[in-house]
Amino acid sequence: LMMSPEKWTDTQKERAEILFREFPYIKTAFSLTHSLRMIFSQRCTKEQTAVSLHSWYSKVGEFGNIAFNDIAAAMYDREDEILNYLVNRSTNASAESLNAKIKHFRAQLRGIIDR
Repeated sequence: LMMSPEKWTDTQKERAEILFREFPYIKTAFSLTHSLRMIFSQRCTKEQTAVSLHSWYSKVGEFGNIAFNDIAAAMYDREDEILNYLVNRSTNASAESLNAKIKHFRAQLRGIIDR
């Protein structure tokens, strides 16, 4: 369930069919997760993605799951920052990596009095 249905093998498709038939709640959760994944994998403008996100928010509201509602609320609060990802398709991963290295360096020097 962690990959797109297009990448599933025939046996995985059969298993998913059985799982979704027996547990429709899981099918809805998977559908919402997959649709969010697809929103960000498509090459669209910020405005088009915003419309898609608002549609996704309404589907999450209809689903009524607390975890999905929390995620949707957090995304809604940070929507402008999330949509900025679409400008260059880049994240701040390099800055986060540098911060982690600095924290690790400082942790190693903790407790040293005389350098």
